[in-house]
Amino acid sequence: MACQNSPPMDFMKLHLQKAVFYNVAITFLLLLSFLFFICHGANILIVIPFTSPSHYILLRPLGLELARRGHNVTAITGNKEKNPPKNYHEIMVDDIKIWDVVSGRPNVFTMLSVSDEEFYEKILWGANLALLERALNSNRVQKFFDNDEKFDLVICEQFFQEATYILAHKYQAKLALITTFGNCMKHNIVTRNPLQLATIAPEFIYVNNPTSFWGRLRSLYFTVYEFLWWKFWFLEKQEQVVKKYIKNLPEPVPSLYEMQQKASLMLVNSHFSFETPIAYLPNIIEIGGIHLSHSDGKLDKDLKDLLDRSSNGVVYMNFGSNVKSSELPTEKKNAFLNVFRKLNQTVLWKWEDDILDNKPKNLETRKWLPQKEILAHPNVKIFIAHGGLIGMQEATYNGVPVLGIPIYADQFNNILDAEKKGFAKILRFEDIEEKLLENIIFEILNNDSYKKKATEISRRFKDRPMTPLDTAIFWLEYTLRNNNAEALKNPAIELNWIAYLMLDVYVFVLLCCILIMYVSVKIVQKIKLSIVKNEKLSKRKKDS
Repeated sequence: MACQNSPPMDFMKLHLQKAVFYNVAITFLLLLSFLFFICHGANILIVIPFTSPSHYILLRPLGLELARRGHNVTAITGNKEKNPPKNYHEIMVDDIKIWDVVSGRPNVFTMLSVSDEEFYEKILWGANLALLERALNSNRVQKFFDNDEKFDLVICEQFFQEATYILAHKYQAKLALITTFGNCMKHNIVTRNPLQLATIAPEFIYVNNPTSFWGRLRSLYFTVYEFLWWKFWFLEKQEQVVKKYIKNLPEPVPSLYEMQQKASLMLVNSHFSFETPIAYLPNIIEIGGIHLSHSDGKLDKDLKDLLDRSSNGVVYMNFGSNVKSSELPTEKKNAFLNVFRKLNQTVLWKWEDDILDNKPKNLETRKWLPQKEILAHPNVKIFIAHGGLIGMQEATYNGVPVLGIPIYADQFNNILDAEKKGFAKILRFEDIEEKLLENIIFEILNNDSYKKKATEISRRFKDRPMTPLDTAIFWLEYTLRNNNAEALKNPAIELNWIAYLMLDVYVFVLLCCILIMYVSVKIVQKIKLSIVKNEKLSKRKKDS
């Protein structure tokens, strides 16, 4: 019997040995693949010195995810991460807010009286220029610049910080840009992306009806106004910042206009499901909702319990990090309180002061609220917002109808897009009074069409081949893999404006048409003259 059993035992032994060998081989190959991935991780510098929390909410996932995927990431930033990956390194700028470099923080509601041109001059250009200087002059940043660093890719925020683009030249690296807002008109002009001014308004101006004659005229005027001031004045100021704070650059040093023009990639915080569809070059990629791809936050127990037990629903009001509800004029604050008192819903309001007089029983206030997590709760029925793009994307993602009260910058356009889609209503700040406010809130709460539209747009917003974060990472790594992504750029960059706009061809065709018409007229005149002469000769012959 022993002889009968030995062959199967040998076979099993051999099979077991093969299985062990295969397992070891597979483990070895996986380890090699992992080591290969680690060894080929890129050195990436992400430059996001603008200290606004709302901007950082959108930008932070990018650097952290690149680090998690094996890249060595260094961030020049004004916002400290609590538990970053070991290969995520922070160079902290001085913690100075934009209002610290102007004449003190204003009541932001007063900015409603500021024209678009004045807003650009004082805030977007003036204050951001001063803030960037303070950031680049930070001791830790200057010390970092003195080190002999090597980077494969530099990622900069496209938000009036053009001096930072020169770091791609300093480190002889590829340059990628990322916006916290949507479409960027000056980048379109620089890279020869179609402007589409008939349907798309410049990003930071109020245009009630972009497709109307006056809307299109306003868009054309402001696009030209902004571009000329940006190129011939603001970029000159940024060039001065470069010379002052970023030394020892390899020669020849390109202009900042050239750096913008040669950027490998532009990641745009927009998506066609929510904003007006626009044609983009292959290297301009929509990543709207990037901060919503992965959630690493959760509601505190008391807040979760409050939302859970609000069986009639929740009205959520938050004007963001820059606009303080506590600075509302008394008559407008009372209008909100009187309307909230009439609601069956729980009202949750970001109110920045310790005290709120005349507070209704159904109103809960907090100085800070985790907005992304609150809007994800199924009991939230309406979001009263100022129209900041990040908040609007969070509402869109979660299918929450919006009552929008725009204050400045891109807020009006963001709410206008949502209103056109059917899940929002615009209420101008100057029109806030109790009766109108009550009518709009009750209309959104009681008309199912707003919620249905919000749900429909939410579904479209999420329906993508990849998450926005995966999309951003793919194209950044594509840029690293594929020689600066030159194949994605518009070859018209090499053309002058006359050739790009086909003006020489149009003039040539026009001249040809004029010449043909001129020759045709001359021929007709000759024929008529010949006919007249012949008639006269015939008449003379008859008379004779």
